[in-house]
Amino acid sequence: MAAYDRIISTMRDGGVVLLDGATGTELERRGAEMDPHSWCGAASADNASLLGEIHTDYIDAGARIITANTFASSRLMLEGAGLGDRVAEINTIAVEAALGARDRHPSASEVVVAGSLSHMVPVSEGTDRFDPNAVPSEDRLAEAFGELAGVLASSGAELILLEMMYEPARARIALDAALATGLPVWFDMSARRSENGQVVAFHPFEELPLADLLGLLPDAGVDAVGVMHTQSQVIGDAIDEIRALTDLPIAAYPDSGFFKMPSWQFHEVISPADLEEYFVDWISRGATALGGCCGLTVEHVLAAAAARDRV
Repeated sequence: MAAYDRIISTMRDGGVVLLDGATGTELERRGAEMDPHSWCGAASADNASLLGEIHTDYIDAGARIITANTFASSRLMLEGAGLGDRVAEINTIAVEAALGARDRHPSASEVVVAGSLSHMVPVSEGTDRFDPNAVPSEDRLAEAFGELAGVLASSGAELILLEMMYEPARARIALDAALATGLPVWFDMSARRSENGQVVAFHPFEELPLADLLGLLPDAGVDAVGVMHTQSQVIGDAIDEIRALTDLPIAAYPDSGFFKMPSWQFHEVISPADLEEYFVDWISRGATALGGCCGLTVEHVLAAAAARDRV
């Protein structure tokens, strides 16, 4: 049985598998330069070796799904950095760095390489927010997301993680692009609390229930759903909402700190010990894949392993 088949079978049976931690912010933390237009998207071009080290460290920590640095490298993002003609090259470098790290590792037969596909669009300078009046047309979004999904598939990614889904129109376009590759797909949302304390999609300008996003899922083709790039204190309630709406396996991988383009702000990052307690709680609520997103490190993946081994 292939590695991915074993992983998804374990999750469906209630076992817990480990994802990696952050890739983009880990590049930054280890000295890679972030781009003011494409954040970490452009960094793969000159940091293949460093990416390989990061992926290796996560595999050493127990991660069995590692994610290529492709979250912010669609044409929409790379054009602002003057790299629109290098979309295929830069994303292939990112995927091949992950594949190389996996293939050189003693645990290679257990590890899956995922490509990240977000619906990120350029944000206003110095912020983490997009201008709703400057979002590209649906045709342009479909072209860019389809192009990236195709590069992920052709360069060897074995799974597509749809990451930070929070805006339904763009999420639908990204989902269609991912499904068109024929690769396994996970649909991972981001959430926040509304002013009245309810869990809603991460959308900065609207309060949308997670049900609006989950309603996009087809009857077949998506193997798991998740909540990621979300504060730890929100994820437990989000898992409960997801579980009430779907029987698909659930992934949980939080962020910590905050983003101010082009850099991640590593302020008050949750300790691995504190995150371990959250991981234990999320397992009890039904999460079967654990890892970390922006700001989180190898030590946080080790905390996920410790939580898995406690339950």
